[in-house]
Amino acid sequence: MIFNQKSRYSLKLLLDLLLLNSSFVIAAVLSQSWLTLQRRPHMFFLLFALNVIWYFTTRITAFYDGFLFKKVSRQFLNIIKNSAAQTVISIIFIFTAKEDLFTRYFILFDFLCVSVLVALRVILYDYFTRRLRGNEKFLRNLVIVGSCSTGFDFFHLVSQNPGFGYKFIGFVGTEIKADEGKRYLGPIDQLDSILKTYGIEELVITLPYSEYSNLNGVIATCERNAVRTHIIPDYFQFLSKNFLLNTIGGFPIITLRDEPLAELQWRLVKRVFDLCMTLFVSIFFLSWITTLIALLIKITSRGPVFFVQERIGLKNEKFRCYKFRSMISDSGRKKANYNPTLVNDPRITVIGRFLRKSNLDELPQFWNILKGEMSIVGPRPHAVTFNQEYIRYFDAIKLRHLVKPGLTGWAQIHGLRGDHSDPEENKKRTIKRIEYDIWYIENWSLWLDVRIILQTVWLMFTGNTSGY
Repeated sequence: MIFNQKSRYSLKLLLDLLLLNSSFVIAAVLSQSWLTLQRRPHMFFLLFALNVIWYFTTRITAFYDGFLFKKVSRQFLNIIKNSAAQTVISIIFIFTAKEDLFTRYFILFDFLCVSVLVALRVILYDYFTRRLRGNEKFLRNLVIVGSCSTGFDFFHLVSQNPGFGYKFIGFVGTEIKADEGKRYLGPIDQLDSILKTYGIEELVITLPYSEYSNLNGVIATCERNAVRTHIIPDYFQFLSKNFLLNTIGGFPIITLRDEPLAELQWRLVKRVFDLCMTLFVSIFFLSWITTLIALLIKITSRGPVFFVQERIGLKNEKFRCYKFRSMISDSGRKKANYNPTLVNDPRITVIGRFLRKSNLDELPQFWNILKGEMSIVGPRPHAVTFNQEYIRYFDAIKLRHLVKPGLTGWAQIHGLRGDHSDPEENKKRTIKRIEYDIWYIENWSLWLDVRIILQTVWLMFTGNTSGY
């Protein structure tokens, strides 16, 4: 489980690429013939492109990451996603190359073949791997050194997943209560005899930081007995679940949070996506609805059409955020004090209530997106005074500023919009909202953005935006 992940990744990728190429040939023969395919050499350029696309889409969807232990439904969903990407590339290529033979039937057969064959590979690989690792002969005797919470958590993980291929022998270190299958073997100074007595093959060190003085001795004992050794550092109070382990010049580096958007290529992908979506919305939607909303605002209340407020954006920098005005113009919203909008707030105008409920008041922020100050999806930008208030609730609030703020976000589609009149309830709500924002930053993918956008549109149509 710990040792051969690269080998398993390479094996599964190789098998799937073989199936992908086989599916391509099968689809071509079924839709036309092998001879026809040979006469169309440009189709093999498509085949090469499909191999490259499969590699990248499976990386994006984490198709092979810990694959053995994912739910079957999630595995099959990922297969459909990756197969759909193949179909899109095939359609674009065939349209561009003006291919007139390998068209609809070829695309359909290829999609079905790839999906079915890779699904069969997943089922068979999963079945045989579990059978192999469930065999007593192939289990590896494992001990855990360190009787702390990290060690207990790892023990429960191994116990609940026999497919990992381990036979847990017991704990070494400070004496513990032998309950729930935990077995105490002895103190660290008896490790040498314990390794020999029980025929230990692998050892996991989960020593608390206060006991790291024993680390050198434990490793030296394992080396003498040719026992494979693994270390789970006692840093989990600082790490998120999505930490990143890497090496720089031979030095192992643990990055506390893995942020996909820290990489230039993904920021570029997100920016191109934002611009394309903004162009589409501007042409087909904003071009007419902006004028309509502006007229309704001017007819129903005195004051400007737009409300401009200074907010916190990327890298903690301030920017001018645009909205349709939804409150009376002398409501004092520009004052430098914390004055949140609450349910049935008397400052909200008649048309403003509809705009806020439907999220239409946020539409002018597409201008912020076009300027590069915001993204379509991301943590909602806080007003400066609000940010100063929220920082009292959550010390790490500035982590939200590692990415551009968004028009909509992960927290918003889960109903975490606005503030609450009760201070304690508002504190809980704010903390939860920030936690959702940080989860989004650590788990970003283009597919996640698409999902959030679709769910936002659905909530707008159903009127269930939690806005007020």
